[in-house]
Amino acid sequence: MVFVGGLHRSGTTPLAAVLAEHPDVSGLTGTGVVENEGIYLQDVYPQLRALGGMGRFAFNPDAHLTEDSPLAGGASAGRLMAAWSPYWDLSRPVLVEKSPNNIVMSRFLQASFPSARFVMVMRHPVVVALAMAKWDPLVVNRKGRRRVGFEGYIRHWIRAHEILMEDESRLSNLLVLRYEDLVEAPEQQLERVRAFLDLTGPIPATGIRPGRSGSYVRTWEQMRTGSVLRRRRRRVVEERYGERIQGFGYDLSSLGVLEGTGAPSARLDGRG
Repeated sequence: MVFVGGLHRSGTTPLAAVLAEHPDVSGLTGTGVVENEGIYLQDVYPQLRALGGMGRFAFNPDAHLTEDSPLAGGASAGRLMAAWSPYWDLSRPVLVEKSPNNIVMSRFLQASFPSARFVMVMRHPVVVALAMAKWDPLVVNRKGRRRVGFEGYIRHWIRAHEILMEDESRLSNLLVLRYEDLVEAPEQQLERVRAFLDLTGPIPATGIRPGRSGSYVRTWEQMRTGSVLRRRRRRVVEERYGERIQGFGYDLSSLGVLEGTGAPSARLDGRG
């Protein structure tokens, strides 16, 4: 079992797609749910909307499931397998499930599937926030989803990744990829994934496309000299969250990776 996680607009979908192209791997297909995400096919743990939805779920204590949850264990594993198995090719040795909330519930999934491996994707929080803010309703949409706002998405990104880093030491098999590294050197980063998952033969890189953050970099630069409101939004992020964002290895000026920052975490069978 391989669980792919990462916040919305972080690159989890293309990563899961190229993984599923490997002959030893099966991803969920034909599900009829958003992005073939396993969360929408099961009834073991809460749906994102019940946890606050996009841009909010990481703040909900019920989203951070661990091995201490009464839901963790073999019974839940059986129910999850029953829900997901119809959409996998079970003749393949590696089965992939991808959902955003996996970033905050990996310890629960490990307790239910002890040999599972986790691949988490992180992308610059400003880029994620700008991308997500485009989906925001003006106030409340027809389904009751309320506006999160640019700063709200920044705060949510930080909280979700703080949870992941707090949980890291409790996970036996974790690989964290930066989206920026993945699109800049897809063959190299996918080789890290291949080795981590013990796959034979390369993972095809054709589905990884660079240049998807350029418009957000331009928007961020325009916020430096734009309207009073836009300048204030940028200044708030820089002053309130700049240090914490830099702590994850991200630069706030260019929206790139800080120079000299090494690859994110990798743990395999507890060996580090």
